[in-house]
Amino acid sequence: MRTFLVAFTLLLFPLVQSTAVAQGAAAGDAAAGKTLWDGNLTSCKNCHGAAAEGGFGPDLAGRKLSLARVTRAVRQPWGIMPMFKDTQLGYTDKGLADLTAYFDSLPAPTAPGKPRFELPANATPGQVAVITTVGCAQCHTPTMDTPRRGAGEVNGDFEWVKKMVYDHATTMPAQWTELGQPTANRAVRMGNYNPNRLPETTLRTIFDYMKDLGFPITVTAKVDAGVPAANGVTYTATVENSGVPSKGLPTEDMTFSLAIPADVKVVTAAGAKIQKDEKTQSDMAVWKIAKLAPKATQTFTITLSKAVADQGLKGSVRWAKPTMKDAEANVVNVQSARPGAAGRGAGGAGGL
Repeated sequence: MRTFLVAFTLLLFPLVQSTAVAQGAAAGDAAAGKTLWDGNLTSCKNCHGAAAEGGFGPDLAGRKLSLARVTRAVRQPWGIMPMFKDTQLGYTDKGLADLTAYFDSLPAPTAPGKPRFELPANATPGQVAVITTVGCAQCHTPTMDTPRRGAGEVNGDFEWVKKMVYDHATTMPAQWTELGQPTANRAVRMGNYNPNRLPETTLRTIFDYMKDLGFPITVTAKVDAGVPAANGVTYTATVENSGVPSKGLPTEDMTFSLAIPADVKVVTAAGAKIQKDEKTQSDMAVWKIAKLAPKATQTFTITLSKAVADQGLKGSVRWAKPTMKDAEANVVNVQSARPGAAGRGAGGAGGL
């Protein structure tokens, strides 16, 4: 029987109530519990099913669980499930009461739910660890997209992973602060894992698996809506490596390219090379960036004979290093903003 089943199996037995519950906590609101369950303050449904019908973790719907049992399982779990603090949004005493009421309002499932991600044939030890042993994949995908990107932001080593896993509720907001991102009223959706239940040997297997896939860099790229110029319309583009200064990984051998519509001429494009795209046979303005350090920004301008209508300018940013097993992880697509709007771009956001 899988280790994770222990996390909620003992909910069937009487448990010592927490102080808040023992003092008679107010009954929860099932509607508020559903909102909490379906919203972005928690990720419980990734393991326990969209309607609490079960999946990687056991079913919770219709089991008539008491608030004391739910509170004990969340605050002091005894299986592989992490521990959630009452200071985490979504896991307050009121939140747990509302979730308990929501579970109680649901019908019991007629059959166990299936995990979001199941183990493929010929799985590697790393895949076994993240998909079935610990279940990280149920929130982070089988390729551990979010934690790998978080590691890239700070060039995370095994010690970084240990802190993220064993003290996530503190370490994750600290990394947001390093990235210059707001932390107020922002949910930390993962809890802290117990090293006795998730030993370092297993965590090392997970880290090696992530490292083998490669740590992606968070790159953002934007192109503005263009401003009139004496001889046409000038567009300004910015490319940024969003990692933590002096800690994150640099990008190397970058290429920033913009597709030029057939009815538009390039007037000036400082530092760019105009060349034909082999697939589309359209002109491309291409800039090269040898290296872009964490938190560094590169700016480019291009003046076209007229404004680009409809969907605006489109392009992409690609880089060769750090190397990824999935080459598309090193690609960011970009599209210019419409007049009166900020530039639109893409870029992964780190965090767990």
